[in-house]
Amino acid sequence: MRGFTWVVVVLLTGSLGACTAGTQPVPDSTSASLGTGAGSASSGSGTSSATGAPTAGPPPTSSPSAPAGGANGVDPLAGWSLEEKVGQIVMVGVSTSAPQRSSHDLVASAHVGNVFLQGRTSAGRQRVAALVHWFTDQVPSGATHGAPMIVATDQEGGLVQTLSGDGFSTIPSALEQGGLPPSELRSAAATWGSELAAAGVTLDLAPVVDVPTEGGAAGNAPVGALRRAYGFTAADVEAHADAFTDGLAGAGVAVAPKHFPGLGRVTGSTDSAAGVVDDLTDAYSEQVQVFRHEVARGARFVMVGTASYARLDPGTPAAFSPAVVQGLLRGQLGFGGVVITDDLSGAAQVAAWSPGDRAVKAIEAGCDIVLASKDPGVVPAMVSALVERARTDPAFAATVDRAARRVLAAKGIA
Repeated sequence: MRGFTWVVVVLLTGSLGACTAGTQPVPDSTSASLGTGAGSASSGSGTSSATGAPTAGPPPTSSPSAPAGGANGVDPLAGWSLEEKVGQIVMVGVSTSAPQRSSHDLVASAHVGNVFLQGRTSAGRQRVAALVHWFTDQVPSGATHGAPMIVATDQEGGLVQTLSGDGFSTIPSALEQGGLPPSELRSAAATWGSELAAAGVTLDLAPVVDVPTEGGAAGNAPVGALRRAYGFTAADVEAHADAFTDGLAGAGVAVAPKHFPGLGRVTGSTDSAAGVVDDLTDAYSEQVQVFRHEVARGARFVMVGTASYARLDPGTPAAFSPAVVQGLLRGQLGFGGVVITDDLSGAAQVAAWSPGDRAVKAIEAGCDIVLASKDPGVVPAMVSALVERARTDPAFAATVDRAARRVLAAKGIA
């Protein structure tokens, strides 16, 4: 087979690859480099803008009212089609146990420029890298207008660790991480980050910076009950989230603090329940202050959740709320980076809206990347809705352009 072997799916052990209908064999990583851009290579010790990693340094300063144009006044979107622009503001889920050909083909057919490794696999780093390459090797073909891909995953630790097996550490839960001295956590996170970078992952959708109360943690389904919180005070969460962030940054892996404006005061999980409401959090709450801290120290990405907040925008999921995204996160907190949504493809909280409406509402609210992690099958409807709305609504088309520019800036294209 000229330099590579085919990886066989074994679902019970979490191996990567495919030999079933609708999937494609994934070549072993011995035949490919670890870069995520056009023909790029990586030693596994870190990544750069050339390989699709969000660049290091201070956060972007672009805002919803920022003029078009990048470095030297040249618009990074010059020559892009509308479909290519829309592709940059969508992230498609990729199963780590049986990667579907449909997700792979969306890179070419819909110009989708970002992928999320979802589920759980114990296949190890070499096979994860092969899976990543199956997607990123499409960049040289022009599918993404030559822009490198953001490759994201959930590698928090404890019950939320997507990638394990040979080449990946077993990461303790955030609650256990919160019991470590920050210096020790920073050192451990540097190792975890280098493991992600070696597999081609450039963005970890972590750390969780929500703040449940100690007494309410057990009843806080999305965070406290799963031991995903670093602690029960803003100070504890900030210190340990910062250590985690700095460790990964040293390996060239970006993070996305989540789930703005905080899931520490809800009871239900937005993944499995509708009508999840926070009646307590406002612009001055402890959870929001943690995000303010993360923005001030240079966060490049923030994930916004889908719970609704009675004191911020009653009845509207946060990811659909201009008051939450534009008014609070971008306006009051001053965030100029990339806002990525929590999953909008299979979450019960947003099931009442069609997939297309979910995508449009998120971009209208000020989000930059629509995450469709659980059910990639809805991505064509999301892309079609975004393109159609932009074709008929110049104001929305301008909003798409702003979002795409922020994503390209995070990829080092400005």
